[in-house]
Amino acid sequence: MDSAELNEGSHVLALRGLARINALSLTAGRIWRGVRALARERIAPLRILDVACGGGDVALALKRRAEREGIDIHVEGWDLHPFAVEFATRRSRELGLDVGFFQHDATQCLFPGHFDFICSSLFLHHLSNAEAVGFLGRLDSAGTTVFVQDLLRSRLGYLMAVATTQVVTRSAVVHVDGPRSVRAAFSLQEVYEMTQGAGLTEARIERCWPERFSIAWEGS
Repeated sequence: MDSAELNEGSHVLALRGLARINALSLTAGRIWRGVRALARERIAPLRILDVACGGGDVALALKRRAEREGIDIHVEGWDLHPFAVEFATRRSRELGLDVGFFQHDATQCLFPGHFDFICSSLFLHHLSNAEAVGFLGRLDSAGTTVFVQDLLRSRLGYLMAVATTQVVTRSAVVHVDGPRSVRAAFSLQEVYEMTQGAGLTEARIERCWPERFSIAWEGS
């Protein structure tokens, strides 16, 4: 999906397929529980940032849930790829949801420290261990609450990725990238070591459905 040679039709099909996988994996729901809990403690509007947002399905789902429950949030999504940003912006207009999407390289850019809640899903496995440590450390200084979730490297996770991608999407890109992403993902022990390396000694690491993990902590 990261290939610059990917044509528009294939890219759209891949982004839609990933959105279906996120929905089945309860990705936005796990984030929303944290946003809702924070909303009970803070004066609205809450400022939410979705880092490496892809096609924007998670950011848009958060905004939709907030409107349904009457919670005032301002949501931004950042992604490196201009087509993903364009696609997400178009989807926000089609759905009538006020979410801003912007092009940023999450591995290079400086995060402004003014967000109440920062989330990132299915991005960590694109990084090396050292890059992941640096990324987590920079998130720590940018948000009051931080929530990261990603794939867990395991045989079961690999088999589930092979089966699920074939069922939920016609995208050949997702068929290849899904299992490949599981192979590139981290074990729970590696995740623990990365959080320690980033100085996140109070981070809460949990295993979650389907063969994923989450890391949650209060930013510094």
